[in-house]
Amino acid sequence: MPGTLGILHETYPQERRVALVPRQCEVLKKAGLEVVLEQSAGAAAGFPDELYVARGARIASREDVFQQADIIAQVRCLGANPEAGRADLKHFRPGQVLIGFAEPLTAVQECSDLASAGVSLLALELIPRITRAQSMDALSSMATIAGYRAVMLAATQLPKIFPLLMTAAGTITPAKVFVLGAGVAGLQAIATARRLGAVVSAYDVRAAVKEQVESVGAKFVVLAVEAEAAEDKGGYAKALGEDFYRKQREQLTEVLREQDVVITTAAVPGRKAPVLITSEMVSSMQPGSVIVDIAAERGGNCELTRVGETVVHHDVTIVGPVNLPSSVPNHASQMFSANVAAVAKLLMSDGKIMLNLEDEIIREALVTHEGRIVNQRVAELASSGTRA
Repeated sequence: MPGTLGILHETYPQERRVALVPRQCEVLKKAGLEVVLEQSAGAAAGFPDELYVARGARIASREDVFQQADIIAQVRCLGANPEAGRADLKHFRPGQVLIGFAEPLTAVQECSDLASAGVSLLALELIPRITRAQSMDALSSMATIAGYRAVMLAATQLPKIFPLLMTAAGTITPAKVFVLGAGVAGLQAIATARRLGAVVSAYDVRAAVKEQVESVGAKFVVLAVEAEAAEDKGGYAKALGEDFYRKQREQLTEVLREQDVVITTAAVPGRKAPVLITSEMVSSMQPGSVIVDIAAERGGNCELTRVGETVVHHDVTIVGPVNLPSSVPNHASQMFSANVAAVAKLLMSDGKIMLNLEDEIIREALVTHEGRIVNQRVAELASSGTRA
């Protein structure tokens, strides 16, 4: 008998994405997984129930999805949906597998609760950044969307246009855009700003990304500060010392004075985002310039950022967007869905669901299993009563 993957309607406020889109139903069926979908789960992302049914999925109530599914996939699991997500705890069965974003390094209590419910949680944030796991890297998928949307937000706030224009009324010079952080979101922001005609420069503590920055059309800014070991073994950014950030801010002040738009993207998994731009630095920027802080939900890279708000300081607009991927739910869902399907297929062996703990991807992403927290970092945080 084939296994079953259940898809739920997201309950996080204003979340419009869905964990699986219709076309992935056929892909999973070939791998030995049927799909059962909560009614209207994909509607907000532009995927009505009939599209799922046409691809072989069943439609059911939320309770029935929990009862029938061996694997549950959500965009935001309990840890990433701490209030509304708690209502689902009573529906889980021991042995069920849960796949999705879960904020495991900060939502330690929620991970403990899932362990007590007997759930095997695979947190997508912990997927290692290795070649074999690229198709499962949901963080990168959503960062791609966030980088694009950040530039669109900046363009609507800036009292200028981005491209160079030669008109009968004279020449309009292109906007200058500076991107702080050249990870996936930063590189997509660079590419998007370039397509709109801006002159783009970027900075990252990892000098090794210089070629990537230049390959998408930006100038790489070099600062006279050294940062060793800016990445962990999983390919994610590490927090650096306050002395480093102080020196970095001093030199960035001069760069910011020349910019029309600044996109900040620096984030460290499980930690508060580093403050890269102080209020004094903002005061030195040109009147009318714009900062879009992608790291707003993690505390922000700008000292003045307010989550979900737009504030103005010394005629500089600072935007603190929330859940940018959800603002483009159709394509964000398509990308997230491909990541989920790849993880689900990894769990299938000879038509059966199996958590192979010898597999590096499963081992690194697995947070809870058989009634306990099995991820070492999360277990240490749980035992100490703290978070990363």
